[in-house]
Amino acid sequence: MTDARDEQPAGDPEDSGVEPRSSGDAPESFSNALGQGLAAAAKRSGLGGVADGQAPTGAALLAAMGGIRGMAETILPGLVFLVLYSFTFNLPLALGASVAVAVVFTIVRIVGRTPITQALAGLIGVAASAALALFSGKGSDNFVLGLLTNAGYAAVLLISLLVRWPLIGLAVGYLMGDGVAWRANKSKYRAMQLLTLAWLGMFVARLAVQLPLYLADNVAGLAVTKLIMGIPLYAPLLLLSWLVVRAIYRRDAPTGPAATDAPA
Repeated sequence: MTDARDEQPAGDPEDSGVEPRSSGDAPESFSNALGQGLAAAAKRSGLGGVADGQAPTGAALLAAMGGIRGMAETILPGLVFLVLYSFTFNLPLALGASVAVAVVFTIVRIVGRTPITQALAGLIGVAASAALALFSGKGSDNFVLGLLTNAGYAAVLLISLLVRWPLIGLAVGYLMGDGVAWRANKSKYRAMQLLTLAWLGMFVARLAVQLPLYLADNVAGLAVTKLIMGIPLYAPLLLLSWLVVRAIYRRDAPTGPAATDAPA
């Protein structure tokens, strides 16, 4: 009979160098799957340049947001709606024009054989929002999906902080090839907590400003604040995230398991 003391359990935290997980932590298999999906989303959303080792220059930041065309696809449908509705108060006209702009952007991408994901997603969002507003007859309902999206992101980020698995950390960890090892590094863990809190703050700020305007049926106010609190908030936060991630991974690059656990 084998002595139980001679059996060494696989994955012993003392041998792996990773702090033991508490019973309240999410299962590793789930975090792996979630992290890989988040890493892909982070790469598409602009943080991919960090993994590629790019410096956060103005050109790199612009490219991360989709370039001039990507920014136009994001801004112009809402801007067209705002201008037309403010001058005519004709809801069907303003909605139709914003959808038409999104359609044009999508067609241009199809004709040019360029990736259509961003334009198509924008078109679907604009069309769905317009349909809701036309169905209800209320211009403010054009912004319901945006409010729900912000609320959903805020809720997920908050929950991730409460369960001590900051969502930005999962995305960045897998994006940088670090997996969930960052949780065992106090400086990285705190940085990921702060970044997750910063992104949560953006979504909460949008809700805090726009929800009262929605309840007051202030269509013009919603259109203006959606533009102001869109890219003008997203771009600085993306830059901050880029700088923080680049700094902590560059600083920790020379040291690692190979250096700290080398045999004497």
